[in-house]
Amino acid sequence: MLCSLPSCPAREAHPRNKILLFLLQFKFKVNPHVLALYKIAVQDAVFGFSTLEYRSAIFLLDAAVFTCQDSRSGSNFCEVCHWRKAMAVGVAVSNEPAVLYNGRITVFVAVSCMVAATGGIIFGYDIGISGGVTSMEPFLKKFFRDVYDKVNKDTKISNYCKYDNQLLTLFTSSLYISGLVASFFASSVTRAFGRKPSILVGGASFLAGSALGGAASNVYMLIFGRILLGVGVGFANQSVPLYISEMAPPRHRGLFNNGFQFCVGIGVLSANLINYGTEKIEGGWGWRISLAMAAVPASILTVGALFLPETANSLIQRSDDHEKAEAMLRRIRGVNDVQAELNDLVKASSISKTVDHPFRNIIQREYRPQLVMSIAIPFFQQVTGINVISFYAPVLFRTIGLGESASLLSAVVTGLVGTISTFISMLVVDKLGRRKLFMIGGFQMLASQAMVGGIMASKLGDHGGISQAYGYLVLVLICIYVAGFAWSWGPLGWLVPSEIYPLEIRSAGQSITVAVGFLFTFLVAQTFLLMLCHFKSGIFFFFGGWVVIMTAFVYLLLPETKNVPLEQMNKIWREHWFWKNVMGEMDVHIDKTEA
Repeated sequence: MLCSLPSCPAREAHPRNKILLFLLQFKFKVNPHVLALYKIAVQDAVFGFSTLEYRSAIFLLDAAVFTCQDSRSGSNFCEVCHWRKAMAVGVAVSNEPAVLYNGRITVFVAVSCMVAATGGIIFGYDIGISGGVTSMEPFLKKFFRDVYDKVNKDTKISNYCKYDNQLLTLFTSSLYISGLVASFFASSVTRAFGRKPSILVGGASFLAGSALGGAASNVYMLIFGRILLGVGVGFANQSVPLYISEMAPPRHRGLFNNGFQFCVGIGVLSANLINYGTEKIEGGWGWRISLAMAAVPASILTVGALFLPETANSLIQRSDDHEKAEAMLRRIRGVNDVQAELNDLVKASSISKTVDHPFRNIIQREYRPQLVMSIAIPFFQQVTGINVISFYAPVLFRTIGLGESASLLSAVVTGLVGTISTFISMLVVDKLGRRKLFMIGGFQMLASQAMVGGIMASKLGDHGGISQAYGYLVLVLICIYVAGFAWSWGPLGWLVPSEIYPLEIRSAGQSITVAVGFLFTFLVAQTFLLMLCHFKSGIFFFFGGWVVIMTAFVYLLLPETKNVPLEQMNKIWREHWFWKNVMGEMDVHIDKTEA
């Protein structure tokens, strides 16, 4: 089979490149002569070529060898793979520092990321709205009469068990099981059609779900509306963090990506404020406004997505249009010299196109660190217990004896604290780094959870309430807990996974992250009220124990990723004390003294 190679003068400049190009352009089969040339090119690329010639050699070999079907059938193919891996990690072999790309924060990038981050407002609004409406008596009376009767008429039932109803928790959790399924379809859409279409699908689906929820006349309409919302959130959470990470300059990626979590906080705060206002509407129909108002951020995202540019990463991955991608890079970086970043994107794309099944590829040994993180980080994010507060804050505050209005107001306070704390994280994440924020947040969450659990164990029985002073102390401690989460596991739980995947597994990795997050969000949301009934105050010690484990996990196994360009992220895993052994030694060791 003939190989089709793009023509590039710089790529053909070296005599050996000319010979290799000649051999690869005609009926190519892997043989010892070509392998010998391949090895020579590797050595020269790492130790003899200029940077431009090194990058050209990588592109030449990846584009030629691994797009030839004939090369996949020979007995020498595994040997070629070994040498290709050596090329792919050439930067690590030579111990050269990571290349910093040119560019600055442009208005174009800022506006594009702000529109995309509206997907976070949608997610946050839904998290905040469900807990508020489930504490509203008119809503409970219409859809969940058994719960309404337990709250208002049953004086014998425990404080911790008044809201224990599986159909009520299904109203909240159905969104997340729907989002889990949708995230896998979203991966294919994001990879095949780009980040922009996936964002558009998410916004449109959320619009439909919010309309159905606001007009619901029975519990089935209510839950089906939540399922549509889940489809929207599944697509948005798959595509938005990827979009922002690829658009943002590497030096400010944490700032931009944490904007997604900041928007989640704005969504939660907005939902709590709206719940507090609609609860006071006479006639008991205020909950309809709360559910229907989700259409506002969904409309912004849907309309805005029509005008969003596609990322340069996606343009190269889908169409291999280098000129269009280069023009996009110049526009978003605000400089003309974007060759270094473009070369890395081209190299990553050429590797990614050799991967026909990214979900199968991600389980290979060389991607083991990314696979572990794609599962562990979203899992730990959910077992912090944050969604206990986010979903059921008004229910929790009513459990300790606060009234309906006071409970909703308390949820507003915690939402405000979370939003401010996330904004602080945006400002410091690229200076302090990811690991320090993870550690600070972990200790803060553990201390506050232990104190809340202790107060509820000693002061709140199965009946009655606690004193006003202790009620306010619990509120303060929960605010401290929310602040700890909001500048650590909240934004970093989205930021770190979105920046660690190589392009060839990026869409699959993000899908796993989103799916695992949705799975455990569903499990926590569906079981919390049952756990609260049985564990009582011990629920806070349960989640506190997980905080200890996850903080130790970060300290031991997560390397620092700040300021590392996306396409050079592989280097940090090969230098980590643990993961370098998991990934295995490089298939080829080249000694500089032999060059």
